[in-house]
Amino acid sequence: MERLSARLLSWASLIDEKTLDQAHTTARMPFIHPHLALMPDAHLGKGATVGSVIPTLGAIIPAAVGVDIGCGMIAVRTAFTRGDLDGRDLAELREQIERAIPLSAGRYNRKIVATAEPRIAELEQLAEKNGIDPAAYAGNWRLQLGTLGSGNHFIEVSVDELDRVWLFLHSGSRGVGNRIAGHHITVAQRLAKQWWIELPDPDLAYLVEGTPEFTRYIRELRWAQRFALLNREEMMDRVIRQVSEFLGVPVDEQERINCHHNFTESEKHYGKQVWVSRKGAIQADAGRPGLIPGSMGTASYVVEGLGDPQSLNSSPHGAGREYSRSAARRTFSHEQLRAAMSGIEFRDTDAFIDEIPQAYKPIDQVMTDAASLVRVRHTLRQLVNVKGD
Repeated sequence: MERLSARLLSWASLIDEKTLDQAHTTARMPFIHPHLALMPDAHLGKGATVGSVIPTLGAIIPAAVGVDIGCGMIAVRTAFTRGDLDGRDLAELREQIERAIPLSAGRYNRKIVATAEPRIAELEQLAEKNGIDPAAYAGNWRLQLGTLGSGNHFIEVSVDELDRVWLFLHSGSRGVGNRIAGHHITVAQRLAKQWWIELPDPDLAYLVEGTPEFTRYIRELRWAQRFALLNREEMMDRVIRQVSEFLGVPVDEQERINCHHNFTESEKHYGKQVWVSRKGAIQADAGRPGLIPGSMGTASYVVEGLGDPQSLNSSPHGAGREYSRSAARRTFSHEQLRAAMSGIEFRDTDAFIDEIPQAYKPIDQVMTDAASLVRVRHTLRQLVNVKGD
């Protein structure tokens, strides 16, 4: 860990100047307490750095939570081993998963399936209890539950160091969460202009605790965080069903971990109750299980938090980008993507060039930098990768 200023601590050994400048700018906001913690996977983001932990007194920066509220990971360890998959057509399994779960931006379910019904009912009750109308943001939000999205979201079948099969996926609150986030970022920016608040970046506009705007944001944020968690649960149940049908026997679920990495919670740190916004970071209290994926062609990790107080009990959420999507498309080729994905069943298309492993920081270095934040329990290697365009 390196102390870059009184209000900025960094665990990142691989980081560029633009990202550092952005982190310094956020750390200078007057309500940061005690300091911003920059994770090993930190890279340039909207307003605030992706891979940062931002504790605030009496205020929240909506863009510092992220536009995919509640985005995160879920993993299930099964009783299957690699031998149960040997000799089988994994392309068939990939295609079954792709048929069961709508992929890509703008893709939704055609109907509400039985497993989704109780989850949607829970979200409806939560919305009614808190005076929230999700349909004001996305009229089809119910059909979004159980959908993956695109970008770095994925579904994977992997094996650990003991050749045990894990099911692993990454997604968030989809279109409804994105629109909730966008609305409140706009509200915060409007209020800054209304009250003549000068900001170093418009995306650092904030909402003040105790105001109606803050209260509404927290209510809708928490609803979106719950949506994201249930969205992952719904998709995982569908993946389990497809694996069961593929192998012809029920899936014996041994362990399940579900964790956010774009979220806000009220926590006590350094003697004060603060709002901790983890934008591309997971909660890593001592003993808490967590998930840190690499890229679509590199290892992922099942971890246990070490409760490092200087990191505000946090850790990285993944590898972190080294190349922007446009830069990756200019730099890498379809042939390089195929080489990087050798031995992994995936949909072979140039649509994923911007997700090539080389576009990300080396996950091994990220995990080395995070050695004081988490303990590695399991290392996962992909057999099957599913992504949306």
